[in-house]
Amino acid sequence: MTLANRITLVRIALIPPFIWAALIGLPHDGSPGQAFARYFAMAIFILASITDAIDGHLARKMGEVTNFGKFIDPLADKLLIMAALVCFVQGGRIGAAPAILILTREFAVTALRLVAVERGQVIAAGLGGKVKLWVQCVVLSYLFTPLSEPLLPWGGISLGTAAVWLMTAVTVWSGADYLIRHRKVVSIK
Repeated sequence: MTLANRITLVRIALIPPFIWAALIGLPHDGSPGQAFARYFAMAIFILASITDAIDGHLARKMGEVTNFGKFIDPLADKLLIMAALVCFVQGGRIGAAPAILILTREFAVTALRLVAVERGQVIAAGLGGKVKLWVQCVVLSYLFTPLSEPLLPWGGISLGTAAVWLMTAVTVWSGADYLIRHRKVVSIK
């Protein structure tokens, strides 16, 4: 197993401690223990997010890009993002609608990748998926901070809510792009 793939597996291994800390730290009630858990969850999330850049860079630099890596890396990303979404919904920081839209995109692209694998193809992450993941990681990290709670001057919408809807729009756009670009994978022959 390559070093890059091992780092990807570390990202997956970080998900349970992240969930534990996030569920203790959300929603914000101001207590010191809860604040510590929230920032600990944010640190784990950021560390796990950084491993995505590291494993991809190492795989390309060392010439160790593998089909397993092309498959497990995006899956690890999806697992991390889905864990964060569910924790934020549980903690009342994200509404059900954006979470459902994001999860639907993630499952649709994963299904597309599974069909492609069955047909002997591997769909690696494209630019749209990378932008989507970067936006998701930044927004989800931001939601751990109290900075996401102030209201915007129009409509009583918080900065966090605006960021969540931006993340949702980028995620849906990315999913539509994948499905359109790879529609031949699912076409009936």
